Amino acid sequence: MSGQDWLDKDFYAVLGVSKDASAAEIKKAYRTQARKFHPDHHPDDPVAEEKFKGIGEAYSVLNDPEQRQQYDAIRAMGSGGARFSAGQGGPGGAGFEDIFSSMFGGGGQPGARPAGGGAGNPDIDDLLKMFGGQGGGFGGGGPAGFSPNRAPAKGSDTSARTRVSFRDAALGTELRLTVDGRTVTVRIPAGVHDGQKIRLRGKGRPGPGGAPAGDLLLTLDVEEHSVWSAEGTNLRITVPISFDEAVLGTTLSVPLLDGGTVSLKVPAGTPSGRTLRVRGKGLQTKKSTGDLHVTVQVAVPTHVEGAAKQAVEDLRAALAEEDPRAGLTEAAAR
Repeated sequence: MSGQDWLDKDFYAVLGVSKDASAAEIKKAYRTQARKFHPDHHPDDPVAEEKFKGIGEAYSVLNDPEQRQQYDAIRAMGSGGARFSAGQGGPGGAGFEDIFSSMFGGGGQPGARPAGGGAGNPDIDDLLKMFGGQGGGFGGGGPAGFSPNRAPAKGSDTSARTRVSFRDAALGTELRLTVDGRTVTVRIPAGVHDGQKIRLRGKGRPGPGGAPAGDLLLTLDVEEHSVWSAEGTNLRITVPISFDEAVLGTTLSVPLLDGGTVSLKVPAGTPSGRTLRVRGKGLQTKKSTGDLHVTVQVAVPTHVEGAAKQAVEDLRAALAEEDPRAGLTEAAAR
């Protein structure tokens, strides 16, 4: 995304928040707007799709404190909030307009137009390079802080947002994205989580004159899975078992995320809702490997007839002395 894009677009208005909105307010507004214009709710609607992209673009900037600060500064400068008259600051002190005029081709002469800008103003991307550390600054050697021996400035960083499936987020994947009109291939590492930002070196905007490209700051929206969930590097799954398996014990064959299975022993007398752990079968990242947490859920049959019904009645008679709710009333009254 170019600096001119930032100048032209009011991201606060896109999300419907004020300029002093907190991070929590921005996140809440993004979720509301994204849900409203999500393509799943507006199939084949190019207007809604464009609004959804704009909402994601706005959130990716305002949700990042550093980018939000730069965005606010550029917007303020574009509206005239950062302009000073020549000579401000005392005798011999040149104002911003004089500095910009000399740095961007005006030569400080009355009526001169800076190169690359409009109507006497420097190009906004040139300003970004000045204040964003991309193109020199005021501290180097040579005129106006630029050194003739300095290596070419690398391209600027850019940001994007994409959705990935739970499986791709857990196991890692490779994606092809369109960023600033360019198609880039990015590698998503294993074990990323919803809302995570990853920095992809050299995937940003190309540098001028063959200089290195900037970085791509990619925000990930991870889709929920109907069976799997994750907490850090630990995987969670719920497995149904029958009443007799819970009472007498059993050995389960539990599926793994990568397509295999693992055997899990369920002890006799295991209550519904108990979680059993299988070490080393969670997510594998470069730093660590998590565990698999299996929660067993006793499945109650909906139709019991004949011998099965008689067996349950016999069991109830045999266990008549046991009260599963013993002590509940007393505990609730404390």
